[in-house]
Parts: sequence; C-alpha cells; structure tokens
Amino acid sequence: MTRNGLILLATLGSAGLLLGAFGFQHIGGLAPCKMCLWQRWPHAAAALIGAVLLFGGPRILAWLGALAALSTGLIGAYHAGVEWGFWPGPSSCTGGGMDMGGMDGSALLSLDAPLGMVMCDEVVWSLFGLSMAGWNAVIAFALTALWVKAARMA
Repeated sequence: MTRNGLILLATLGSAGLLLGAFGFQHIGGLAPCKMCLWQRWPHAAAALIGAVLLFGGPRILAWLGALAALSTGLIGAYHAGVEWGFWPGPSSCTGGGMDMGGMDGSALLSLDAPLGMVMCDEVVWSLFGLSMAGWNAVIAFALTALWVKAARMA
C-alpha cells in the first residue's frame, strides 16, 4: 500500500471511531463518561493531521498522527482497566465520584449537582467481552501501526 493510502486508512479509522462515538451518544442514547471524552480528542487530532497530510502537509506530521493514535489507545487501555477493576480511575468519575459520605448538607441539597452522571468504571456497552474503551484501544493501536508504517515510508 502507498504512503497516502496508509494515511487515508488511518485518517478514516479515527474519523470513523469519532462518528461511531457520536452515533452511540446521539442515536443510541449512551452518554459518554469523562474518560470517553478524553479518548475523542486524539482521534480528532489524528483525523485533522491526516487531512493536512493528504493535501500535501509536511511528512513529519505522520509521526504526530502516530502519537495521537497511540495516545487515544493508551487512554482507552487505561479506561478499560478501570472498567475491569485492574486499577482505580479518576475519583471524579468512578465509584467514589458520587460518594455522599464526604459531602456536607448544602452539597447534598444542591440543585447544581450533575444529574445522570456517567461513571467511568461502569461498562454501558460491550461486544465479545470488550467495552467501547477496550475496542478503542485495540483499533487505535492498529491505527498507530498504520501511522508508523506511513511515517517510515520514503
């Protein structure tokens, strides 16, 4: 495959994952958690980098595309580990995020609290035992390999 073909495939992969995430959110009604949103930013960066490269941007950008794909893959792997209970996640969006024991009376009665907060340690959708975060990691690591191969091509 040509360098531009690899870049196009990696760009479409990140764009497709972004569209899929928005589809799950806006069509499927599955609101994202905080870490889900973190995973979207590197995909957006990779898609933008790919678009610039396909229109003649500097070749060094392919390494930035690889870094963006690797970043979202690592966030996805971390998130999946939080979901599986391998390690703790951010206290603001995991089991302790809504800990009422640490709240005072005014916080308990506050109307400013987020309603329907999505917790990062709960799996809301899975396929073959992998959550969306897990699938994001697997696919993002494959996209990273495409980016690296494209960056190494002369």
